[in-house]
Amino acid sequence: MLLNRLKQRIAATTLLSAALTMAWRSHGRTNNELVTALRPDALGNGVYHSERVRDVMLAVDRADFCHSNPYLDAPQTIGYNATISAPHMHASALELLLPKLTNGSHVLDIGSGSGYLTTCMAHLVGSEGVVVGIEHIPQLVNLSIANIRKNHSEMMDDGRLKIIEGDGRLGYPAAAPYNAIHVGAAAESLPQNLVDQLAVGGRMILPVNMNDTRNGQRYVQVDKISDSEIQTKDLMGVIYVPLTSVEHQIGRR
Repeated sequence: MLLNRLKQRIAATTLLSAALTMAWRSHGRTNNELVTALRPDALGNGVYHSERVRDVMLAVDRADFCHSNPYLDAPQTIGYNATISAPHMHASALELLLPKLTNGSHVLDIGSGSGYLTTCMAHLVGSEGVVVGIEHIPQLVNLSIANIRKNHSEMMDDGRLKIIEGDGRLGYPAAAPYNAIHVGAAAESLPQNLVDQLAVGGRMILPVNMNDTRNGQRYVQVDKISDSEIQTKDLMGVIYVPLTSVEHQIGRR
């Protein structure tokens, strides 16, 4: 039923989709130039609109988390059949989750990879918040911790930012419920484990595989209205690596 509802919404054209189509031109030679190219004015492509998103992307240099082409607006490999998403997708994720990224919020980042987005969200929830990044490839867990410690060690030391090795499909119940959940890989359907760990009033964004070649993957927003009711919104088409097991990810070609 969820997939049928989402397919009915695919025909709707959104301003977000239009902005993200343009955003592939949002390159820079420095982190500052990249963030400027994404901003909503004559100099940028309008992916984000909040000064909070701008400020956090300026504070977290993408080069700490991406060893090649850090300011190119395109996904980059980080090894083990994983990628760091394009900057415009990170800006979009932050903008979409921003109402839930307030001081004291609990946040889950599934498939945290390089640690970039996890770190951005940890800045946004303040010293009273908790952001958990969960990653199932142990080498990427170690990589992300090393990346974060280049310039943001204090957030790991004070406990607001945690990187956990585990199966993101199961979530991380120990720190639930979450005000915001970001999923950085494409699920075959809406994961009930994650819906259950979302707080009432919370929001999750994730790519969902529509299981047909015509519709492909869709970026979906899920808002939890009550313990028994959620609202879903189809945002746009995307291309993400699958949300799968370690064995399938390592063996994927």
